[in-house]
Amino acid sequence: MVNWVRTPKFIIRLLLSLLLLVVFLAPFYWMILSAFKTLDEVIAVPPKFWVDKLQWVNFQQAFTRINFMHYTKNSIIITVGTLIGQLLVVVPAAYAFARYQFRGKNVLFGLVLITMMIPGQLIFLPIFVMFAKTGLLNTYISLIIPFIASGMAIFMLRQTFMQIPDSILEAARLDNSSEFKIIRSIMLPMAIPTLSTLALLTFIGTWNSYFFPLAWTTTDAVRTLPLGVKKLQDAEGLNPHIVMAGNMMLILPILIMFAFARKHIIKAFTYSGVK
Repeated sequence: MVNWVRTPKFIIRLLLSLLLLVVFLAPFYWMILSAFKTLDEVIAVPPKFWVDKLQWVNFQQAFTRINFMHYTKNSIIITVGTLIGQLLVVVPAAYAFARYQFRGKNVLFGLVLITMMIPGQLIFLPIFVMFAKTGLLNTYISLIIPFIASGMAIFMLRQTFMQIPDSILEAARLDNSSEFKIIRSIMLPMAIPTLSTLALLTFIGTWNSYFFPLAWTTTDAVRTLPLGVKKLQDAEGLNPHIVMAGNMMLILPILIMFAFARKHIIKAFTYSGVK
Protein backbone atom coordinates (compact mmCIF):
# COMPACT_ATOMS: atom_id res chain seq x y z
CA MET A 1 0.00 0.00 0.00
CA VAL A 2 1.13 3.56 -0.71
CA ASN A 3 2.13 5.58 2.31
CA TRP A 4 0.13 8.74 1.57
CA VAL A 5 1.73 10.56 4.49
CA ARG A 6 5.17 10.34 2.90
CA THR A 7 4.09 10.75 -0.71
CA PRO A 8 3.98 14.58 -0.74
CA LYS A 9 7.47 14.77 0.77
CA PHE A 10 8.75 12.28 -1.77
CA ILE A 11 7.23 14.29 -4.63
CA ILE A 12 8.75 17.52 -3.32
CA ARG A 13 12.19 15.89 -3.03
CA LEU A 14 11.83 14.45 -6.50
CA LEU A 15 10.87 17.82 -7.98
CA LEU A 16 13.76 19.57 -6.21
CA SER A 17 16.17 16.90 -7.46
CA LEU A 18 14.90 17.31 -11.00
CA LEU A 19 15.23 21.08 -10.71
CA LEU A 20 18.84 20.80 -9.54
CA LEU A 21 19.55 18.33 -12.33
CA VAL A 22 18.23 20.78 -14.91
CA VAL A 23 20.17 23.68 -13.39
CA PHE A 24 23.48 21.77 -13.51
CA LEU A 25 22.98 20.04 -16.86
CA ALA A 26 21.40 22.90 -18.82
CA PRO A 27 24.69 24.80 -19.47
CA PHE A 28 26.42 21.55 -20.43
CA TYR A 29 23.59 20.65 -22.80
CA TRP A 30 23.67 24.10 -24.36
CA MET A 31 27.43 23.85 -24.92
CA ILE A 32 27.05 20.51 -26.72
CA LEU A 33 24.10 21.83 -28.71
CA SER A 34 25.96 24.99 -29.77
CA ALA A 35 29.04 23.00 -30.79
CA PHE A 36 26.98 21.21 -33.46
CA LYS A 37 25.03 24.24 -34.71
CA THR A 38 25.63 26.76 -37.44
CA LEU A 39 26.17 30.40 -36.49
CA ASP A 40 22.64 31.31 -37.57
CA GLU A 41 21.20 28.56 -35.34
CA VAL A 42 23.26 29.69 -32.35
CA ILE A 43 22.10 33.32 -32.52
CA ALA A 44 18.53 32.49 -33.53
CA VAL A 45 15.74 34.09 -31.47
CA PRO A 46 13.89 32.30 -30.00
CA PRO A 47 16.64 29.70 -29.43
CA LYS A 48 16.32 26.19 -30.80
CA PHE A 49 16.87 23.35 -28.36
CA TRP A 50 17.71 20.80 -31.05
CA VAL A 51 19.97 20.51 -34.09
CA ASP A 52 18.68 19.95 -37.60
CA LYS A 53 22.05 18.80 -38.96
CA LEU A 54 25.23 18.07 -37.01
CA GLN A 55 28.02 20.46 -38.00
CA TRP A 56 31.18 18.39 -37.53
CA VAL A 57 33.11 21.05 -39.43
CA ASN A 58 33.01 23.21 -36.27
CA PHE A 59 35.46 20.84 -34.58
CA GLN A 60 37.75 20.86 -37.60
CA GLN A 61 37.82 24.65 -37.60
CA ALA A 62 38.44 24.81 -33.85
CA PHE A 63 41.31 22.35 -34.26
CA THR A 64 42.98 24.25 -37.11
CA ARG A 65 42.46 27.89 -36.11
CA ILE A 66 44.78 27.52 -33.11
CA ASN A 67 47.78 25.26 -32.61
CA PHE A 68 45.55 22.71 -30.88
CA MET A 69 48.11 19.89 -30.81
CA HIS A 70 50.74 22.14 -29.21
CA TYR A 71 48.46 23.16 -26.36
CA THR A 72 47.22 19.58 -25.94
CA LYS A 73 50.79 18.28 -25.74
CA ASN A 74 51.62 20.81 -23.02
CA SER A 75 48.50 19.87 -21.05
CA ILE A 76 49.36 16.17 -21.26
CA ILE A 77 52.97 16.70 -20.14
CA ILE A 78 52.00 18.92 -17.20
CA THR A 79 49.08 16.73 -16.11
CA VAL A 80 51.02 13.47 -16.27
CA GLY A 81 54.02 15.10 -14.56
CA THR A 82 51.80 16.34 -11.74
CA LEU A 83 50.17 12.92 -11.30
CA ILE A 84 53.55 11.15 -11.13
CA GLY A 85 54.94 13.79 -8.77
CA GLN A 86 51.98 13.45 -6.43
CA LEU A 87 52.35 9.68 -6.41
CA LEU A 88 56.00 9.99 -5.38
CA VAL A 89 55.34 12.61 -2.68
CA VAL A 90 51.85 11.91 -1.34
CA VAL A 91 52.09 8.13 -0.88
CA PRO A 92 55.20 8.11 1.37
CA ALA A 93 53.90 11.12 3.32
CA ALA A 94 50.50 9.51 3.92
CA TYR A 95 52.12 6.20 4.89
CA ALA A 96 54.42 7.91 7.39
CA PHE A 97 51.55 9.84 9.00
CA ALA A 98 49.37 6.73 9.15
CA ARG A 99 51.86 4.09 10.32
CA TYR A 100 54.81 5.76 12.07
CA GLN A 101 55.20 7.50 15.40
CA PHE A 102 57.78 10.30 15.47
CA ARG A 103 58.38 13.56 17.28
CA GLY A 104 56.34 16.44 15.89
CA LYS A 105 54.02 14.18 13.92
CA ASN A 106 50.82 15.92 15.00
CA VAL A 107 52.29 19.36 14.41
CA LEU A 108 53.45 18.45 10.91
CA PHE A 109 50.11 16.88 10.06
CA GLY A 110 48.38 20.01 11.34
CA LEU A 111 50.52 22.07 8.96
CA VAL A 112 49.48 19.76 6.13
CA LEU A 113 45.82 20.40 6.98
CA ILE A 114 46.41 24.16 7.17
CA THR A 115 47.68 24.15 3.57
CA MET A 116 44.19 23.05 2.52
CA MET A 117 42.85 26.39 3.81
CA ILE A 118 45.27 28.59 1.85
CA PRO A 119 44.01 29.58 -1.62
CA GLY A 120 46.59 29.21 -4.35
CA GLN A 121 45.97 32.76 -5.58
CA LEU A 122 47.35 34.00 -2.27
CA ILE A 123 50.84 32.59 -2.88
CA PHE A 124 51.19 32.78 -6.66
CA LEU A 125 53.11 36.09 -6.56
CA PRO A 126 56.02 34.97 -4.31
CA ILE A 127 56.24 31.74 -6.33
CA PHE A 128 56.32 33.81 -9.52
CA VAL A 129 59.18 35.91 -8.12
CA MET A 130 61.07 32.76 -7.08
CA PHE A 131 60.65 31.22 -10.53
CA ALA A 132 61.72 34.47 -12.19
CA LYS A 133 64.92 34.61 -10.11
CA THR A 134 65.75 30.96 -10.81
CA GLY A 135 64.93 31.15 -14.52
CA LEU A 136 62.10 28.63 -14.31
CA LEU A 137 59.38 30.76 -15.88
CA ASN A 138 57.99 29.36 -19.15
CA THR A 139 59.06 25.83 -18.22
CA TYR A 140 57.10 22.68 -17.46
CA ILE A 141 58.74 22.50 -14.04
CA SER A 142 57.11 25.77 -12.94
CA LEU A 143 53.66 24.29 -13.67
CA ILE A 144 54.35 20.90 -12.03
CA ILE A 145 56.48 21.36 -8.90
CA PRO A 146 54.05 23.61 -6.93
CA PHE A 147 51.25 21.04 -7.21
CA ILE A 148 52.92 17.70 -6.48
CA ALA A 149 52.32 18.07 -2.72
CA SER A 150 48.59 18.10 -1.97
CA GLY A 151 47.30 18.43 1.58
CA MET A 152 43.94 16.95 0.65
CA ALA A 153 45.56 13.97 -1.07
CA ILE A 154 47.79 13.28 1.94
CA PHE A 155 44.79 13.51 4.29
CA MET A 156 42.53 11.21 2.24
CA LEU A 157 45.24 8.61 1.65
CA ARG A 158 46.30 8.69 5.31
CA GLN A 159 42.72 7.94 6.35
CA THR A 160 42.64 4.97 3.97
CA PHE A 161 46.00 3.62 5.15
CA MET A 162 44.88 3.86 8.78
CA GLN A 163 41.98 1.47 8.09
CA ILE A 164 44.29 -1.35 7.01
CA PRO A 165 44.72 -3.80 9.95
CA ASP A 166 48.08 -3.82 11.72
CA SER A 167 48.12 -7.60 11.57
CA ILE A 168 48.59 -7.53 7.80
CA LEU A 169 51.62 -5.26 8.08
CA GLU A 170 53.11 -7.24 10.95
CA ALA A 171 52.79 -10.45 8.93
CA ALA A 172 54.57 -8.77 6.02
CA ARG A 173 57.40 -7.54 8.26
CA LEU A 174 57.80 -11.02 9.76
CA ASP A 175 58.22 -12.20 6.19
CA ASN A 176 61.16 -9.74 5.89
CA SER A 177 59.29 -7.44 3.50
CA SER A 178 60.79 -3.99 3.11
CA GLU A 179 58.72 -0.85 3.67
CA PHE A 180 58.78 -0.20 -0.06
CA LYS A 181 57.43 -3.67 -0.76
CA ILE A 182 54.72 -3.23 1.87
CA ILE A 183 53.61 0.02 0.26
CA ARG A 184 53.73 -1.42 -3.27
CA SER A 185 52.19 -4.83 -2.56
CA ILE A 186 49.77 -4.15 0.29
CA MET A 187 48.96 -0.51 0.86
CA LEU A 188 48.53 0.69 -2.73
CA PRO A 189 46.35 -2.23 -3.94
CA MET A 190 44.03 -1.74 -0.95
CA ALA A 191 43.87 2.01 -1.60
CA ILE A 192 43.02 1.82 -5.31
CA PRO A 193 39.57 3.47 -4.90
CA THR A 194 41.10 6.42 -3.04
CA LEU A 195 44.03 6.65 -5.45
CA SER A 196 41.63 6.64 -8.41
CA THR A 197 39.58 9.41 -6.86
CA LEU A 198 42.65 11.51 -6.11
CA ALA A 199 44.01 10.90 -9.60
CA LEU A 200 40.74 12.06 -11.16
CA LEU A 201 40.56 15.17 -8.97
CA THR A 202 44.19 16.02 -9.77
CA PHE A 203 43.61 15.39 -13.45
CA ILE A 204 40.57 17.67 -13.53
CA GLY A 205 42.30 20.41 -11.56
CA THR A 206 45.47 20.33 -13.64
CA TRP A 207 43.82 19.83 -17.03
CA ASN A 208 41.37 22.70 -16.43
CA SER A 209 43.88 25.01 -14.75
CA TYR A 210 43.75 28.47 -16.26
CA PHE A 211 45.01 30.94 -13.67
CA PHE A 212 48.44 29.50 -12.87
CA PRO A 213 49.55 28.73 -16.46
CA LEU A 214 48.52 32.29 -17.30
CA ALA A 215 50.29 33.79 -14.28
CA TRP A 216 53.54 31.81 -14.54
CA THR A 217 54.06 31.92 -18.31
CA THR A 218 54.66 34.81 -20.67
CA THR A 219 54.73 32.94 -23.98
CA ASP A 220 52.80 30.10 -25.62
CA ALA A 221 55.78 27.72 -25.23
CA VAL A 222 54.30 25.75 -22.32
CA ARG A 223 50.79 27.17 -22.09
CA THR A 224 48.01 24.65 -21.77
CA LEU A 225 44.80 23.85 -23.61
CA PRO A 226 42.46 26.09 -21.54
CA LEU A 227 44.60 29.07 -22.55
CA GLY A 228 44.49 27.85 -26.14
CA VAL A 229 40.69 27.69 -26.06
CA LYS A 230 40.62 31.20 -24.59
CA LYS A 231 42.79 32.31 -27.48
CA LEU A 232 40.26 30.71 -29.81
CA GLN A 233 37.53 32.69 -28.07
CA ASP A 234 39.44 35.94 -28.57
CA ALA A 235 39.96 35.15 -32.25
CA GLU A 236 36.44 33.82 -32.84
CA GLY A 237 34.34 36.24 -30.80
CA LEU A 238 31.65 36.27 -33.47
CA ASN A 239 31.71 32.48 -33.91
CA PRO A 240 30.50 31.02 -30.60
CA HIS A 241 29.75 27.67 -32.23
CA ILE A 242 33.47 27.18 -32.96
CA VAL A 243 34.39 28.25 -29.43
CA MET A 244 31.93 25.71 -28.02
CA ALA A 245 33.43 23.00 -30.21
CA GLY A 246 36.83 23.84 -28.73
CA ASN A 247 35.38 23.63 -25.22
CA MET A 248 33.93 20.22 -26.00
CA MET A 249 37.32 18.92 -27.10
CA LEU A 250 38.77 20.39 -23.89
CA ILE A 251 36.40 18.50 -21.57
CA LEU A 252 36.34 15.22 -23.51
CA PRO A 253 39.40 13.72 -21.72
CA ILE A 254 37.78 14.54 -18.36
CA LEU A 255 34.62 12.66 -19.31
CA ILE A 256 36.70 9.68 -20.44
CA MET A 257 38.67 9.68 -17.18
CA PHE A 258 35.49 9.87 -15.14
CA ALA A 259 33.96 6.96 -17.06
CA PHE A 260 36.93 4.75 -16.20
CA ALA A 261 37.24 5.89 -12.56
CA ARG A 262 33.53 6.08 -11.68
CA LYS A 263 33.32 2.72 -9.88
CA HIS A 264 36.47 3.40 -7.86
CA ILE A 265 35.18 6.84 -6.86
CA ILE A 266 31.98 5.32 -5.49
CA LYS A 267 34.02 2.76 -3.53
CA ALA A 268 36.27 5.50 -2.13
CA PHE A 269 33.35 7.43 -0.66
CA THR A 270 31.52 4.35 0.64
CA TYR A 271 34.59 2.54 1.96
CA SER A 272 34.10 1.50 5.54
CA GLY A 273 36.96 -0.90 6.21
CA VAL A 274 38.98 -3.82 4.96
CA LYS A 275 37.15 -7.11 4.72
